Amino acid sequence: MPRAKSIAARRHRKVLKQAKGYKHAARRRIAAAKEAVRHAGQYAYHGRKLRKRDMRSLWIMRLNAAARENDTTYSKLVAGMKVKNIQIDRKMLSEMAISDPDAFKEVLSQALK
Repeated sequence: MPRAKSIAARRHRKVLKQAKGYKHAARRRIAAAKEAVRHAGQYAYHGRKLRKRDMRSLWIMRLNAAARENDTTYSKLVAGMKVKNIQIDRKMLSEMAISDPDAFKEVLSQALK
């Protein structure tokens, strides 16, 4: 009959594998590695939320810059789009402002009529 390996050892290997690349004791000792992996997971979770916030902020900055090149502001653009019921999200508008300025000007003129 084969030798039974402990479940604790399996858990330890799993944590140490996740801690690969960490510095000092965090990659060698199980207690330090467990804590480091837990914190890394918390930071990663929070970072995913921050990335969404940062991207929306970037799109708004780009839209404001593009709108100001066309003699208006971001707030007037968004207000006009809301009144005219133009439903293009900020991400697509930002891409449009960068890659297809003529189409962006058309959306801008529709929103500000």
